[in-house]
Amino acid sequence: MHLGNYFGAVKNWVELQDRYPCYTFIADWHALTSDYADTSKVRQASFDATADLIAAGIDPRRSVLFLQSEVKEHAELHLLLSMVTPLPWLERVPTFKDQQDQLQEKDLNTYGFLGYPLLQTADIIVYRAAFVPVGEDQASHLELSREIVRRFNNFYGPVFPEPQALFTTAAKVPGLDGRKMSKSYGNAIPLTASADEIRALVMTMFTDPNRVRRSDPGNPDICNLFQFHKLFSDDATIARVDHECRTAQIGCVQDKKLLADIMVEWLRPIRARREEIDRDPSIVWDALRDGNRRARERAGETLALVRDAMKIDYPELR
Repeated sequence: MHLGNYFGAVKNWVELQDRYPCYTFIADWHALTSDYADTSKVRQASFDATADLIAAGIDPRRSVLFLQSEVKEHAELHLLLSMVTPLPWLERVPTFKDQQDQLQEKDLNTYGFLGYPLLQTADIIVYRAAFVPVGEDQASHLELSREIVRRFNNFYGPVFPEPQALFTTAAKVPGLDGRKMSKSYGNAIPLTASADEIRALVMTMFTDPNRVRRSDPGNPDICNLFQFHKLFSDDATIARVDHECRTAQIGCVQDKKLLADIMVEWLRPIRARREEIDRDPSIVWDALRDGNRRARERAGETLALVRDAMKIDYPELR
C-alpha cells in the first residue's frame, strides 16, 4: 500500500469505523481478473494488504476484515446475478475498454475481466450494504450495481436495498514525478517505508521546474514537494515554507530534508505497527479468521433470502 492508497481511501475507511458497521475485504479474486496467468504473488500480496490496513488503523474488532475468497457466497451470488445481467451492461463500463488499452501486454478477453463489475456488485450487496464509500470516479461502477439490484428485485422481490454512494473527501496524492501516485508508474512511496527509504525517495521528488538556481524564487503552487507539505505539515510550517520558497530563503534540497523528517515522524506509528505484525504474522491470520467467520454469517443470511426469492431453495434436502 502506498501513500496514494492511504490518503485516497484508507484514511476515510478508518474514520468511518466510528460511524458505521464496516466490512473491509482483501480482493484476492479480483486480483485474478488481470493476473490469472501468474498467481504466485497473490498470497503474499493478500497478507501485505491486510497487514497494511491494520497498521493504518483498520480495527478488526470494529470492522469485519476478511478475505474475499474465503466467503464463497460472493461467488454464488455472482453466478446468480450473471443469469439476469444483460451483457451490454458490462460491455459499456468505461474502464473495460480503458484497461484493455492500458494493459495490452495481458490477454484480458476473458469473462472474469468483463464480469469484474458484476463480482464487485456481489461483493457489495451480499452484505445488503446501505452505503459504499467511493470517489467520484467510481460512481458509474456503483450505478451499475444499483441497476442490477433493481433488475433482480423486479424479478424476485425486494431482497436487496439499493446501495447509496458515500462520497468521501479524499486527498489527491501526486507521485514523486508529479503524476498520480501509482505503483505501475514507479513513482510511489510505500505507506510503511523505512525512514531511510522515505528520505531517499523524497530526495528524488520533482520540484518547481522553473527554479534553476538556489537563488531563484520558487512557486509552491507548481511544486510537487509543497503538495506533500499540505498532507503532512502543520499550518505554521506550510505557511513558512510557502514564504521562504517564494523569497528563495529555502532551497529545494533543504526543503526535501525538512519534508522527509516530517514524513518519517508522521508515519512512524504506522511503520511501528507494521513491524509488530511482521514479527507476529498471527495478528493477520487471526484477524482474517475471525473476519471470515463474521462475513460468512452475514453473507449466508443473504443467500438464504436470495434462494428463497428465486425459488431454488430445497429444505427437503437438508
